[in-house]
Amino acid sequence: MNDTVQTAEPAGLKFDTQSALPPEETERLGTDIVAALKTVFDPEIPADIYELGLIYKVDIKDDRSVDVEMTLTTPNCPAAGELPTMVENAVASVAGVGPVSVNVVWEPTWTPDRMSDEARLVLNMW
Repeated sequence: MNDTVQTAEPAGLKFDTQSALPPEETERLGTDIVAALKTVFDPEIPADIYELGLIYKVDIKDDRSVDVEMTLTTPNCPAAGELPTMVENAVASVAGVGPVSVNVVWEPTWTPDRMSDEARLVLNMW
């Protein structure tokens, strides 16, 4: 089974579930993972990484392991060393989640177009 759910905000986020888990459990995990991701902030930007559009993909697998693809606003981001670990810890804190793997990717390149309306409001970018 392979379900991909696109969300409207932030742009382009995909949840891939290749899972034998019941749909309601996959939905709960997805909701709880998003809530956990919203607790992670770039230390230099007053918006969470989810609303900034830095999370590109979340893959919940049969064994409850979770793979996350994320990016940074720039390859020279001062928080590059700590943000992936913060994401890993946040996702791992969700009840029922197994091992978490975070992969930083650079394609597609992050642009402010990936931000949600909520992030634009917080950053006064209208």
